[in-house]
Amino acid sequence: MKYKDYYEILGVSRDADAAAIKSAYRKLARKYHPDVNKTKEAEEKFKDINEAYEVLSDKAKRQRYDSLGSNWQGGADYTPPPGFENFSFNFNQGGAQSFDFGGSGFSDFFSSLFGDMMGNMGTQRAGRTYGGFDFTGGNTGSSRQRRSSAQPKSEDLDITKNLNVTAKEIFDGKPISVTFNDMEKCTQCHGGGYCSNCGGTGIVSHPRTVKVKLPKGVTEGKKVRLKGEGKTDAYGNKGDLYLVVHFKDSEYEFDGDNLIKEVEITPPEAVLGCSKEITTLHGKINIKIPAGVSSGQSLRLKQMGLPKTSGYGDLNAKIKIVVPKNMSKEVIDLYKKIQELQ
Repeated sequence: MKYKDYYEILGVSRDADAAAIKSAYRKLARKYHPDVNKTKEAEEKFKDINEAYEVLSDKAKRQRYDSLGSNWQGGADYTPPPGFENFSFNFNQGGAQSFDFGGSGFSDFFSSLFGDMMGNMGTQRAGRTYGGFDFTGGNTGSSRQRRSSAQPKSEDLDITKNLNVTAKEIFDGKPISVTFNDMEKCTQCHGGGYCSNCGGTGIVSHPRTVKVKLPKGVTEGKKVRLKGEGKTDAYGNKGDLYLVVHFKDSEYEFDGDNLIKEVEITPPEAVLGCSKEITTLHGKINIKIPAGVSSGQSLRLKQMGLPKTSGYGDLNAKIKIVVPKNMSKEVIDLYKKIQELQ
């Protein structure tokens, strides 16, 4: 009976940890899954992959397998490792994994090692199970594929996009439409030369629009997660869409929940003081600018900023003194007199 190197089958080292084993299994399972790869060799390969994962993902089984090594078949001289004489597993409770291949079951090598631990696992299933996916009726190409917790979602299915938002969009609190392109392999040519579907690139782009409602108190760089809006793999697993919030506004600067808005005044208004009407997110208001104000100074307007968990932030009206263009000769002469007096 041929010894099976489960580590070689999964392409991992003998000291690989559980995460590396799971990652290797996921990649190989996707590649050789009978619903994706229709060749007979792929089905046999998939069977070996599942068998290897069944052993190496289970601490007790892996210990038993490692203790035997390549000289596992010792006939009557074989002695189980300490603690395994009366070891048994119940695969019909608690959601344990199983891999039944329609009558053939596990390999003879596996059965020789774990036959006493398997019980009636392989005889109590009418359908065929591959890595936690059940295909009823024995048709591996069936469209009635069901997702199982035995096939975890890969982080490769997640999508991350930047989301530029204005102060008004945050203030309004309405759902924001986000359009981006989904990239996937061309199903017609797979990148094999000229193709009217993809232009020979092998990649097809599909525009997709989703809506997102930003939470109150959202900050620059905050990630907003849209569950299930990422990519979808051949098993029906769906990734998530992560939108990274960036504040972009031509009218306001952002300071957390507070906003900064420039207010332009003339030199005489700065000297004498004035009243100015400005537009805010909360509507138009009049502010009183004191005499002698300097450029760069700010007037704090409480509760006139962005919404936060409770109440609103502030709006800082930042003074900017602007010299009018095309001043008349009389005005220029007055400035000359002022300069002489100083």
